[in-house]
Amino acid sequence: MDIVSGTAKKGRGLIRLQGLQWTHWFARIVMLWVMMVYLSDVWKLDLKHAAAIINVWRGSAKVLALVLVYVADAFLGHFCILFLSCLSNALGLGLFWMSTPPVLAKSYGNCAEYKPECIEGRQKQLFYVALVFTAIGIAGHVASFDFFTEKQIKSILANVYGMLNNITQEDVDEDQHQDNRNLSPNSTNFGISSPSFPRLFLCIFCKCCGSFLFHFFSITIVVVGILVVVFVKPWGVRFGVSAIFAIFSFLVFLSAVCSYKYVGPRGSPFTTVFRVLFAASANMFYKQPLDVGELYENSSLGETTLLPHTNGLRCLDKAAIILPEPSLNQQEGSRWRLCRVTEIEATKIFIRIVPLWMTFILCGLISSLGDTYFMEQAENMKTELDPSLVFLFFNVLANILFSKLFEMIADEIVGTSSSRKRWVPPVGIAVAMVCSTLCCITAAMVERKRLEIVKLHNLLDKPDEKTPMSIFWLLPQFSLLGALDGILEASAIDILSDQFPAPMSRYSVHFALGASGIGYMVSPITVYLVGRISQKVTGENWFQTSFNKSRLDNYFWVLASLSAANLLVYVVVVSFYRFRESKKNVFDKPPAVLLRHNDPLGSFFAI
Repeated sequence: MDIVSGTAKKGRGLIRLQGLQWTHWFARIVMLWVMMVYLSDVWKLDLKHAAAIINVWRGSAKVLALVLVYVADAFLGHFCILFLSCLSNALGLGLFWMSTPPVLAKSYGNCAEYKPECIEGRQKQLFYVALVFTAIGIAGHVASFDFFTEKQIKSILANVYGMLNNITQEDVDEDQHQDNRNLSPNSTNFGISSPSFPRLFLCIFCKCCGSFLFHFFSITIVVVGILVVVFVKPWGVRFGVSAIFAIFSFLVFLSAVCSYKYVGPRGSPFTTVFRVLFAASANMFYKQPLDVGELYENSSLGETTLLPHTNGLRCLDKAAIILPEPSLNQQEGSRWRLCRVTEIEATKIFIRIVPLWMTFILCGLISSLGDTYFMEQAENMKTELDPSLVFLFFNVLANILFSKLFEMIADEIVGTSSSRKRWVPPVGIAVAMVCSTLCCITAAMVERKRLEIVKLHNLLDKPDEKTPMSIFWLLPQFSLLGALDGILEASAIDILSDQFPAPMSRYSVHFALGASGIGYMVSPITVYLVGRISQKVTGENWFQTSFNKSRLDNYFWVLASLSAANLLVYVVVVSFYRFRESKKNVFDKPPAVLLRHNDPLGSFFAI
């Protein structure tokens, strides 16, 4: 195939691939952000039940992304995961549409109005199945879209450079075959690392033009989604439009299947972690040698960096014990019974960072308030504007502005000092935790003010009446929530990618999202425990069927206390954590998120 036509074909494929990203955002704006409103207004679920459904759904999508990226690398490849996620997402959105009362009203013989009595049991089953499918779809998209897109861009740039240098398509393919893994952490030009001027100019030109077009269409999609929310009120139409959009983008994605650059599964570094844990357990009853030099290490594999042995977590060293029987060659063939010292040390590094990673979980719990309890607050206040859109806008704006502002301030303060730059991500995480505490305190004070107005106007027994209070009282807590999400995500990804062993750094995004997802899934448990304890202590559960009778202000104060305690725990963990020497500038992003961090909208709408 001629290299010019091949490049054009791959370019068209890349454009069609971006349709999946825009569909993801469109669905996020049109329906996912306001799903809490649908459950409380149409299904008439109580506050606690509706929030639990949303948080488990969104949390499972975040955690499942970490599982699917491992499956993609170890078994299926990113194209298969992306294909399955697109199919699952289209099915899920279609089932959401079918679960609305007007769609199957004639088939089930029930009414077609958006009322709880019009929702038959089978429609609820369709809704819950749709939650499962969309969670898988969202997780698969987050797991594989960036990796797969990155490979297509790298392939196109290599082809364009080949055209400028009269290189044949076969030579380009051979050159790419020799480097078919993801980009190195320090790569900023999608794999074309020569300092020559033509390559540098080509990279800058392609990235600038591509970035302009991508952001133009991205903003267009966001605007269209906002218009749909403003002017399309029937939930069935909203869900239906999202489903049609998803099916169309899926078909467009498949139409370019012959032009994509495919890379099969290359193995996951987390398989090494599993191997080390298994081998250490299998050799549990064998005595460790006193001389660590007797532990197994194969330096002839050609790795550029061998990790030196450390004395911590010595129990894992048993994975490198060379047994007297059978022969060493036979033991080397059983990779699940004998591991190298470098593999063991990489596992130790991973295990040591787990306590630090666990402190991110409570921040995820606070983030779950945004489109559940905070959104319910907004829906119960009088306004001529659509509260979901108002706070979606402010949340996105705060997310982007605060993360960029913190990065600018940090870069200005630390300058070029590499020793100082190492502390920027840990400080950023602490700042995000302070924002989470202030967010909960602000939310508690605003909710207490709202309840005073409710009592003043005798609205306790009138759940359908709006509280005569401006929704802009909620602006500070939504802004602080956006600051929490923006600063925490950037800082957590930076610290994980820098401290993880090199092969694992590409998973930093998914681990950051995984911690947040666990926080989302823990939220219903927290609500249940706080409700039971409040009932036992005060005689009244803080979470009532009526929003106006609930005491969310007290719940927010509890979360503020937990956030402050979590900050103290984080400071202690960071104080005792032994930081590794920085592998790179902390402002360089890991390869899997190069596109993501150049695109703040994509960062916000990820899940």
